[in-house]
Amino acid sequence: MQVDKITLADLSIFHSEEEQSVFHHLNHTQTNGGREHLRYLLAHPLVTINEIRDTQLTIQQLMAVATEWPVTVTNGTIMVIERFYDSQINTFPDHPNRVNSLFYKILNGPDYSLIRYTVEHAIDFTAGLQKIVDLLQKQPNLSKQLTTWITRMSMLLGKNAIQELIREDKKALQPEQVLYYGGVIRFHFKNQSAELVDLYSRLDAYLSIAWSCRKYGFCFPEITESKEPFIKSKGLHHMLLQTPVSYDIELTKDRNFLFLTGANMAGKSTFIKAVGVAVYLAHLGMGVPAQQMQLSLFDGLLSNIQVVDNIIKGESFFFNEVQRIKNTIEKISDGRNWLILIDELFKGTNQQDAVKCSTTVIEGLRKMQNALFVLSTHLYEIGDDLRKYENIQFHYFETSVQDDQLVFSYQLKQGISNDRLGYLILKKEGVVDLLDKL
Repeated sequence: MQVDKITLADLSIFHSEEEQSVFHHLNHTQTNGGREHLRYLLAHPLVTINEIRDTQLTIQQLMAVATEWPVTVTNGTIMVIERFYDSQINTFPDHPNRVNSLFYKILNGPDYSLIRYTVEHAIDFTAGLQKIVDLLQKQPNLSKQLTTWITRMSMLLGKNAIQELIREDKKALQPEQVLYYGGVIRFHFKNQSAELVDLYSRLDAYLSIAWSCRKYGFCFPEITESKEPFIKSKGLHHMLLQTPVSYDIELTKDRNFLFLTGANMAGKSTFIKAVGVAVYLAHLGMGVPAQQMQLSLFDGLLSNIQVVDNIIKGESFFFNEVQRIKNTIEKISDGRNWLILIDELFKGTNQQDAVKCSTTVIEGLRKMQNALFVLSTHLYEIGDDLRKYENIQFHYFETSVQDDQLVFSYQLKQGISNDRLGYLILKKEGVVDLLDKL
C-alpha cells in the first residue's frame, strides 16, 4: 500500500513527541534491534493479501506463546556478546586444560572475568533461543515467516559446541570450560551470533505487536482482494485515546463518500484518524482497534489533515491545501483502490471562496468510484446541495449546551450538523470578558 510521509505524520504513526505516536503504543520490544525493526515494519505496509494473511498468522501464533516467552534473552545479554568481539583481551590457550586455564586466570584476571561474563550471557542467549525454537515448533501450521526464522535459528544453534553450551550450568563453569567456550564464541561463532541477533530482533518486533493486540483487545480484520473498495467496521475506535468512543462505519462503491460535520472539538478529526489508523494497521498484518472489520485491499492511503504553510518557500496555507488536493487527484486517477482522508477542507481562505472551492472539489471527487473518501468540513451550508448525489452519506457529531457548558457526546449520527458554537467557546474561555475589560 502506498503511503507518504505526510500521511504517516497525519495519522501519528510516528511523532516528534514519541508518546503521542502509534509506534510508542505498540512498542513493547525488549531489545534495541527489536525496536528498530518495529519502526521499519510500521513504515512499510504490505502490498499483497498473502503477505498480510501470513503476517496475521505470525502475530496470532506469537500471541499464543507470549506468556511462555523466555526472559533470558535481553538487550543487556545481546550487548555483552556484541561487545566481546570488539574487546581487546590477551591471547588465551587454544586447547585449554586445567593447568593452563588456571595460569591464565591468575595472570590475566580482568580478561578472564570478561570472558566468563560473556560465556554466562552466551548461555542465557543460546538457551533462550533454543527454548523459542522448541516453543514455536510445537505450534501447528506455522506461518511462512516463523517457519523460515525458526528453521534458520535451529541450524545456527545446531553446532555441537553450541548445544553443549546450552546445557551448561553457568554458575558451575570451570576455568578450562570458560576459555573453551570463550574461544568458540570469539573465533567460531561471530557471524552466526550476528545472524541470531538479527533473527531475534525480528521476533522481538513481532512479539511486541502480539502483546499490543492482546493488551488492547484488537481484532484481526478480514481483508479481501476486490476491484471495488469497501470498509465495514463495528466498534471502531482510536487506539491512542484512554477512554475512546466507538463508531460503526460502512463505505462501499455505491456509498463511497462520507461527508462529516460537527463543531470544533466534537470528534471529527479523531474519527477520521481512527479510520485511517485502522486501515493502515490492517495493511501491516496487525489487529485493529475494532470489534470486527472487513475491508478491501487498498493500493494507497492519502490524508489531508495537518496542512501547514511554508514561510521559506513563500507558500501560503491555502496554496499548500490546493497543492495537496491536486497531488491527491493525480495519484488516485490511476484506477486503483484508494482511501482518502480530508479534515476541514480549505481552512486557509475566506468563507465565500471556501464554499465554492469545497463544492467543486467534492463534486469532482465523488465521481471517482475507485476510491473511498472521508471528508470533514466546517462549511455546513454546502451539505444541502450535495444531497442529490446518492453516493454521498452524511454524518455529524452532535454538541449540546447545558448551563452555558459545551457537552460533547462523540456519537456519530446521520445528517448534517447545524451547530454554531464558536462565540460560545470564545465566551466560555473568558476571552470576551478579557476584551470587555480592555
